Amino acid sequence: MKFFDITVTELHQKLVDKELTVTELVSETLDQIEADQKVLNDFVTINREGALAQAKAIDEKGVAADNIWSGIPIAIKDNIVTKGIKTTAASKMLSNFTPIYDATVIERLQANDVIIIGKTNMDEFAMGGSTETSYFGDTRNPWDHTKVPGGSSGGSATTVSAGNSIAALGSDTGGSIRQPASYTGIVGVKPTYGRISRYGLIAFGSSLDQIGPMTRSVKDNAALLNIIAGMDERDLTSSDKAVPDFTSKIGKDIKGMKIGLPKEYLGEGINDDVKEVVRQAVEILTDLGATIEEISLPRSKYGVAAYYIIGSSEASSNLQRFDGIRYGHRAEDVKNLEDVYVKSRSEGFGDEVKRRIMLGTYSLSAGTYDAYFKKAAQVRTLIIDDFNKIFENYDLIIGPTAPTPAYKLGAEVDDPTTMYMNDVLTIPVNLAGLPAMSVPAGFSDGMPVGLQIIAKPFDEVTMYQAGAAFEAATDVHQKHPEMEDK
Repeated sequence: MKFFDITVTELHQKLVDKELTVTELVSETLDQIEADQKVLNDFVTINREGALAQAKAIDEKGVAADNIWSGIPIAIKDNIVTKGIKTTAASKMLSNFTPIYDATVIERLQANDVIIIGKTNMDEFAMGGSTETSYFGDTRNPWDHTKVPGGSSGGSATTVSAGNSIAALGSDTGGSIRQPASYTGIVGVKPTYGRISRYGLIAFGSSLDQIGPMTRSVKDNAALLNIIAGMDERDLTSSDKAVPDFTSKIGKDIKGMKIGLPKEYLGEGINDDVKEVVRQAVEILTDLGATIEEISLPRSKYGVAAYYIIGSSEASSNLQRFDGIRYGHRAEDVKNLEDVYVKSRSEGFGDEVKRRIMLGTYSLSAGTYDAYFKKAAQVRTLIIDDFNKIFENYDLIIGPTAPTPAYKLGAEVDDPTTMYMNDVLTIPVNLAGLPAMSVPAGFSDGMPVGLQIIAKPFDEVTMYQAGAAFEAATDVHQKHPEMEDK
């Protein structure tokens, strides 16, 4: 069973009607994941024993007819802690770490009888944009196995795109859900900062990180956000705003909706095919009754520089805990305490993680704090101001998700500056804490291209409404990779 042409609601109905047992569903899902693992390398840990045990228990008590997620298996990015299931953040530092508690999102999934099928591959500690910095090897794009799936949530994007998982969770610090969603032709959402608890998410940039859903359809995505969103007393940055039904406006028209298209998002550095896909999307949305006007977000060009200072500074602070003492990798050939720290961290972290720790530590140091971190924080405020002014007059902002389609494995991993610029369109959203989604919009040389839809804070409902209307007016989401070696 491939999950290309079936929604969660339809799959749930098969379980309720007993056309399929939960055990059969989970077993088939595991089989197809394992069959493609050698080619795609999209999982770090496959939870066969635990998933089948949970499936058997749900079969025995019966699938809840009023809960579409009851008995549905989904994949989890390997930086979200799972009790009793290895959680590595794709790093040698945590290669043997098995948590003793669940992240809040996992608790909420378990409360809805969702089955954790396994932990997906990612860039180490979520630092990267191609899933090539993983200690466990590259993940490959199911549309073309010579190309990257994007990152850092590349494993989650790949298993959904390949039809092996009906849904997955990722995390997004600077585009790590939306960019791989664009590269692999699926729906990926970064919710408003604070909409989902970060308790149990291995921190990269604490003021930027958000967990979010990755699915094949907009409605499935909204339905998954329904069960993981909400206030959590263990995360003081989580919002106490009421959680609406994110599916409530799906299917409603978008006539009269005002949408802004930033001229900066179609400027220099954006691939011509990507520009054309966005122009076609503008025509479709206009035909659906939306008004689309050119706008300007002039400070967005400073987003990448501000992000890499703020994100690296927060990473430097968050990764201090991995010291070879309490948990994680510990070097063996040591002579004193300083050796334990230096050698454990040198051996445990990969190059990209070390690069960001050094950049962050430098930015926070006494002699450079004002020139770098403080300045980046001020730029962040200006970027937020730009968005606020636009949202006084517009319901949504659209543009490309990524400047290019997926590129060849190895093409940019040794060029950090070029790699960082791949996030130029997604980073401003994280700096401003806004919700945004990537929906499949077209192709460039056979590779998927995503349309990014950005909404006001805590207005995911409108974002999903527009995304679903666009999806219904195209057939792009119905296409899928053939999953053959290329």
